[in-house]
Amino acid sequence: MKNKYVLLLSTFLLFVLVFVLQKVVFMLYYHGIYGHFGWTDYLKVLFYGLQHDASVAGYFSAIPGFLIIASLWVKNNIVRIISFGYFAAIAAFMSVVFVVDLILYEYWGFRLDSTPLFYIQSPANALASTNWWLNVMGIATFAVLAFSLFRLFKKFLFVADHRKGTISKKLISSFIILFEVALLFLPIRGGVKESTMNVGKVYFSNDLVLNHAAVNPAFSLFESLTLEQNFEKQYRFMPEEKAASVFRQLQDRQSSDSIPQLFATKRPNVVFVILESFMSLNMSELGGIPGVAVNLDALSREGLLFTNFYANSFRTDRGLVSVLSGFPAQPSTSIMKYPRKLQHMPSFPASMKQAGYDLQYFYGGDADFTSMRSYLKVCGFDAIVEDVSFPAQFRTSKWGVPDHLVFSKLLSEIKNEQQAPFLKVMQTLSSHNPYDVPFRKKLEDPYLNSVAYTDSCLGDFIKKLKQTEVWKNTVVVLVPDHAMRYPYDIDNRAVDRYKIPLVIIGGALSSKGRIEAYGSQIDIAATLLAQLGVEHSAFKYSKNMMDASSPHFGYFTFQNGFGMVTPENEYVFDCETGKEYVNTGRKSENKTKAEAFIQTLYNDIATK
Repeated sequence: MKNKYVLLLSTFLLFVLVFVLQKVVFMLYYHGIYGHFGWTDYLKVLFYGLQHDASVAGYFSAIPGFLIIASLWVKNNIVRIISFGYFAAIAAFMSVVFVVDLILYEYWGFRLDSTPLFYIQSPANALASTNWWLNVMGIATFAVLAFSLFRLFKKFLFVADHRKGTISKKLISSFIILFEVALLFLPIRGGVKESTMNVGKVYFSNDLVLNHAAVNPAFSLFESLTLEQNFEKQYRFMPEEKAASVFRQLQDRQSSDSIPQLFATKRPNVVFVILESFMSLNMSELGGIPGVAVNLDALSREGLLFTNFYANSFRTDRGLVSVLSGFPAQPSTSIMKYPRKLQHMPSFPASMKQAGYDLQYFYGGDADFTSMRSYLKVCGFDAIVEDVSFPAQFRTSKWGVPDHLVFSKLLSEIKNEQQAPFLKVMQTLSSHNPYDVPFRKKLEDPYLNSVAYTDSCLGDFIKKLKQTEVWKNTVVVLVPDHAMRYPYDIDNRAVDRYKIPLVIIGGALSSKGRIEAYGSQIDIAATLLAQLGVEHSAFKYSKNMMDASSPHFGYFTFQNGFGMVTPENEYVFDCETGKEYVNTGRKSENKTKAEAFIQTLYNDIATK
């Protein structure tokens, strides 16, 4: 019975060793990111990362500990069957977490969290984000790794037959092993201090990528899952009375004095185009790369260009709710995951429907992806044109129907529209990773090339729309769902990462120029509805950007962090490290405002 005391320790240490080796593989795989660091940096990653590794190893070792105790009392074959199933499941879990994290880090720039679980509801769409060969390699790597880990666990960890011995010896042994299991609490929790283990505990460097390498993706996933529902305890910065008082200062004033009227008619038709992954960097008019979004550049000179405008998040599901509902994106979850919470949420399409507008939504992909259909129904869209609305031969991209065909369908529906006024919203998709577009411009970068393709489709659509009778009583609103992580090494906490264009054009537009007021996607609802003379008091987070009396600021979130931008102060806070990442200009002017804003937001989510 002697080896039973070291078996639990061996289990724990083997798990830790596997996690350490995974970190090495992660850094080697991303040698382009980590290749310039010295060996001391690698050692620091492994050393500081041991906290996460030990915590997850503690969780994984608890059940084997109880199985060792069980082996003292019950038939060995029963314990071995349970052990067989447990270690097979753990091997599969560790492998899928490692592979998914390895693939997604390139695209998202943060370690694995619960986000992929939301997208896996539509496997085809989830896989569409990556190249086919990467999917094949990922599946193959998962299979090999899972099999190898299981063989390793079977060789070293399967419970031996401990049934021999007197009852008193078995009782003593059981208590000793139970004590060992209890000791796992220390690495799981991260010690006996008041603060418990969290993702930020392994952050040791000013270089974010080194911190990311130290994170155990399984731990990051577990922590993210615990934050999914625990809204009332997240982002608590100040007493509720103070938060409410500060938040009131950030709300729309709804003044009726001296607000410029942008539309020549009271009830113009509205065409709303949500541009997948566009950003200010695509436009020379906003100081970006010339020769990419050339049509959007030209259109911005014809109409209104908002020059200090920000995406609320980094994902479509969060950006879509920000745009249509004026509801801020959340740094730890996506409200679209919770249809019940969306049921009573206002949206500007629903408000326009009540004002007599006919609604229609166009999307070349699967409208059920990320529960989008249920949300669109809440917004009042009865007619949804999606991938299955097109002939099968039109669905030529990994995501569905290329943008030029969807734009063509949109134009056809506008021409045939019998009811006015109407709101037609189109969401593009071709500039989504992996950027497989039927277009090649003199742009080597696949992302920029895909933007140029969608931009060409947009330009062609507007050109043809101008030739219709509908144009003179129509406004077209152009805004991205979120910005792209471009350049690919840009920090997710950087302010420029979230800067996007907002362009308004159309025959019913009565003015043009550049609007310098600061705002973000949540402000579209109040701004648009105010121009239409439609009540918008239900949109508590949305502000009329044309109302000089209202507070103007840009708001955005990233993974467990948030930012607020005004001319006076750029403030970005990283909750994982508990530190300010950006604080420029008039230092910390936006600190309390941003904290009150997000605290109010999470109060709302918790009570919806």
